[in-house]
Amino acid sequence: MRSGLTTSVYIIVVNWNNWKDTVECVESCRRLAYPEVRLLVVDNGSTDDSVEKLRRRFPDLELILTGMNLGFAGGNNVGIRYALEHGADYIWLLNNDAIVDPNALTALVCVAEENELVGMVGSKIPFFEKPHLLWYAGAVLDTEKPYRSGHRGLGEEDRGQYDVPEQTGYVTGCSLLVRRQVVEEIGLLDEGLFLYFEDSDWCARARRAGWKLFYAPQSVVLHKVSSSIGGAGSPFMRYYLARNLLYFVAKNYPGTLFRTVLFDVYANVLVPIKKGKFSSALWAIRGMRDFFLKRKGMAPLLRPRSAS
Repeated sequence: MRSGLTTSVYIIVVNWNNWKDTVECVESCRRLAYPEVRLLVVDNGSTDDSVEKLRRRFPDLELILTGMNLGFAGGNNVGIRYALEHGADYIWLLNNDAIVDPNALTALVCVAEENELVGMVGSKIPFFEKPHLLWYAGAVLDTEKPYRSGHRGLGEEDRGQYDVPEQTGYVTGCSLLVRRQVVEEIGLLDEGLFLYFEDSDWCARARRAGWKLFYAPQSVVLHKVSSSIGGAGSPFMRYYLARNLLYFVAKNYPGTLFRTVLFDVYANVLVPIKKGKFSSALWAIRGMRDFFLKRKGMAPLLRPRSAS
């Protein structure tokens, strides 16, 4: 591997029926100060005019068409394979509803390059609409209670209280820099999870393999939270959160599964019912049911009629 800021980085951005956000994301990436970077957009079977819009706006854009919705995991895996084949030293997974600071990538690579055991690095991520408030500033992971893991600083005003680079429980896939050797050792994202917890699962696998996960606060990425799936609390979100939490725990912390089921019922079913969000509760119940039926992949709400 080359050293310093001459290491090659591929940015992977997955688009699905959301070309407006993707355009803004690409434009911000083109202002990055990092010298050795290539940007790849993976269109995940969009049914709007995303591909035409992107090609018209960016004629030189590297663009892969999957032909179908492979989810966050599957779409990114297409891009990761491409990046590895084209010699990437690092791969930066970036949500298409993210806007990056010009120095965001430089800060990520600098933290990774300080220690060869650093396998994944994440950014400080404020809310796009309220950039003074934090969405992610590292993560807290309790292996005895993994169902209570979460973003550090969520909803807090950014006063510089999380401005020291340090190890973290997991790195969110909204902005996740991964070293090539990590992917070669632990494999790709779990496509059965489709959406949500695939990043947490990837991080857990990396930790078990001996890699360190780091948070780089000088890398700032603004996030339009959940804009691509209809907003926070949508049926899509509730289904995948309820189902994939159980898959994540069963796969990585199986001794805590029973307690996780109880937590899942409370957080994703009872709390929404109390708030009058009966549709969200129903989709959470369907997600939990599908876990016990060992169903993975796309939610039935999105699955083509002809699919089994």
